[in-house]
Amino acid sequence: MNREKQVSGSGFSRDEHALWPAVLLLAGVIALFEATNLDLALQDCFFDFGTGRWWVDAGDPLWRALAYTGPKAALIGLGVALLAVTLGPERWRLRLQVTRRAALVALLTLGSLPALVGFGKSATNVFCPSELRRYGGDVRYVKLGESFPKEDRPERRGRGFPAGHASGGFALIGLIVLRRTRAWRRGGLLLALGAGWGVGGYQMLRGAHFLSHTVTTMILAWIVVLAWQRVLALVPGAKVTTAPAASRPGGGSEPSRV
Repeated sequence: MNREKQVSGSGFSRDEHALWPAVLLLAGVIALFEATNLDLALQDCFFDFGTGRWWVDAGDPLWRALAYTGPKAALIGLGVALLAVTLGPERWRLRLQVTRRAALVALLTLGSLPALVGFGKSATNVFCPSELRRYGGDVRYVKLGESFPKEDRPERRGRGFPAGHASGGFALIGLIVLRRTRAWRRGGLLLALGAGWGVGGYQMLRGAHFLSHTVTTMILAWIVVLAWQRVLALVPGAKVTTAPAASRPGGGSEPSRV
């Protein structure tokens, strides 16, 4: 029987060096969208200028259930489960082959990414595509780094950037730290990307977000999980425990961080 190949080294230390490159990537992506009209070019494809309609009707209950209420309920349930694993007895974590610290990283990522995105939405004053005059709205199109002219400044503030709904899906990236096998990490990454882009794509098709909004949230998710790993790795008093041999394929013991 083939044993799953383990990722070498600590699940925390391995990713530490990726934090600043991720920050630079985010800056580069924002600069790219600021310097081009990629957002408008793509969003035009999702809007019928003849009928004034988006590809997806925002009021369709089926789409809303599949891309909003359903995923939201699942994320709440996952958050409760992670909280239980983090605060519950040690035998639960040994049975699941996870550590308290890893579960805490996943939990903090799941909670803090939407909060960070919410702060960004309130601070950036960027409007959703459906609110723009180009797509039948009442607001002038202004990029992230631009300001509204005094004579054409909207009375309300925009809350379109970054993408909020997709943040819950992308926050699943925190699950990759729960175990150290390559298969688990790849599975967690695919789950996060699938959930994030599933919800994010729905929002784009109904005129709620531009591509740059969703890409930014995706990269922020990676930055957040890396940041929490670094922060918790600095917490003193970590002890090494050994999971029971019977709880792992192939037996044997392996020290893991709690």
